[in-house]
Amino acid sequence: MFRTHNCGELRIVHINEEVTLSGWVQTIRKFGSITFVDLRDRYGISQLVFGEHFNTQFDETPLGREFVLQVKGKVIERSSKNSKILTGDIELEVSSFTILNKAATPPFTIEENTDGGDELRMKYRFLDLRRPTLRRNLELRYKVNRAVRNYLDSKGFWDIETPFLIKSTPEGARDFVVPSRMNEGQFYALPQSPQTFKQLLMVSGYDRYYQIVKCFRDEDLRADRQPEFTQIDCEMAFVEQEDILDNFEGLFKYVFEGLKGKSIEGSFPRMTFDDAMWHYGNDKPDIRFGMKIQNLKTPFVTASVAANTNGIYCEALNGVDFKVTNEAESVLAICVPNASEYTRKQTDELTEWVKRPQISMTGLLFIKCNTDGTFKSSVDKFFDEEKLKNIAAFCGAEAGDLILLLAGNELRTRKAMSELRLEMGNKLGLRNPNEFKPLWVIDFPLFEYDEEGNRWVARHHPFTSPKPEHIAVMINNDPSIANAAEYYKHPYNDIKANAYDLVLNGTEIGGGSIRIYQRELQEKMFAALGMNPEEAQEKFGFLLGAFEYGAPPHGGIALGFDRLCALLGGQESIRDFIAFPKNNSGRDVMIDAPSEIDEKQFEELKLKSII
Repeated sequence: MFRTHNCGELRIVHINEEVTLSGWVQTIRKFGSITFVDLRDRYGISQLVFGEHFNTQFDETPLGREFVLQVKGKVIERSSKNSKILTGDIELEVSSFTILNKAATPPFTIEENTDGGDELRMKYRFLDLRRPTLRRNLELRYKVNRAVRNYLDSKGFWDIETPFLIKSTPEGARDFVVPSRMNEGQFYALPQSPQTFKQLLMVSGYDRYYQIVKCFRDEDLRADRQPEFTQIDCEMAFVEQEDILDNFEGLFKYVFEGLKGKSIEGSFPRMTFDDAMWHYGNDKPDIRFGMKIQNLKTPFVTASVAANTNGIYCEALNGVDFKVTNEAESVLAICVPNASEYTRKQTDELTEWVKRPQISMTGLLFIKCNTDGTFKSSVDKFFDEEKLKNIAAFCGAEAGDLILLLAGNELRTRKAMSELRLEMGNKLGLRNPNEFKPLWVIDFPLFEYDEEGNRWVARHHPFTSPKPEHIAVMINNDPSIANAAEYYKHPYNDIKANAYDLVLNGTEIGGGSIRIYQRELQEKMFAALGMNPEEAQEKFGFLLGAFEYGAPPHGGIALGFDRLCALLGGQESIRDFIAFPKNNSGRDVMIDAPSEIDEKQFEELKLKSII
């Protein structure tokens, strides 16, 4: 046996036992004639004590960091205990040891806080995975995976595998394609999701399906995106929206309680898409803090807010000779609590922040609500004290608060204010990673208008059903649209999707919908997206045909497994919750992939090399 115990196992109860440990050398400390070594494995660290009789052996063969070591000895009580590690009450008095393998000096320190940069650690990922941080992340991932499976099994779901080599149906993100040797000139695609297969399983009668499955999208990367990612993919038959929300709210609560040891009481809040955009400027609001967007002037109207004829909601904007607000399509504000003491330098920094290309605003306006009841603003020349007071009242500001305003094009300004709100939440420490506030966002638009392509695109995907009350609008209206000017008065602009997103701390962790299950409605949906009948048949004839053989009402959801793990681990980036991720260029720098293939492979695939 290479070991009788692991390096995180020994306790006071093991004192005087003879044990064998194996692991990697974490640190070496020499005190006079005594040598102390921290031995590490996946389970923890044990301190080893080498007496002076080993010094000659160490002179001949010195130990080094990351050497693989086997040691035998007796467990003794530590005189100087270490409460920071689980084995801190004991140490191993070594009687003999064997170097199982030597190690080159690692290119970075394999410790909690390493000195290695991202690219270096990615290149030596097998070393980075030895660090406690990464080990905890992968342990959390495993526990989430196990909890999800346990919950879904208890609810009668079956884990059913679906193919990885499928048909390319370009719609949404780009496909990864794979050439077929046996079918010359033809290609498979890697699935962006198992969407059509899980719907076919519903047609087949397998009314509760799930997979924790790899998906592939050839798109630009960021902190929470990888070319290959994992999702919890689920589908149910004979259900309505409420059934889906109830089941998967239960799943999240079950996973959360199992990992965090505390429960989430009550039902998750629900917010319509319109209200999310009105109050937060995006469809995945972070509700850990307030600071809602105040709409002083905007053409955007929600279902719950009546529009003024001129789009002005704050009367202080009327009768002011100020070109910035007069000519702006939207004027939006947030009220930052207890920030009226912000200096000119700080407000200038915020102004530069909103001018960055990622935000692309031309400037920032501010109003300080001083603690003595007076006001100071960057627009004193145009807004008198009474109007500033009116704006403050409109925004719900109190003495000591700071009002930040942006003005301009509706879409750009709303997006910018959403980002500014999150930035101020970060600055004020209001986005606590250990606080978890989930909610459902519902009633999304079924369509979005692509002005560049002058056509409708699906907000979620083309298999999403309209709300029941809007199905007749789909069936009875011509899906064509003449030009972009017709967008706002076209009946399809008012159709809501029977769709829902699960949002956690400002991140979408899951999305789903009730699906279309009738051929006529599905064909109407394809037509609205610009597909003619021949194209729809060529791309999705297998699904349309299946709908003619008794397809049941069905719906589902897909949860981003990597994102869920990262958020539960208190981090935003998913990279450190994946064992072997790609970098921002989609490369695996450890194995150097993607790479070229040799000429023989090109010949076998009947492809021509362009290199």
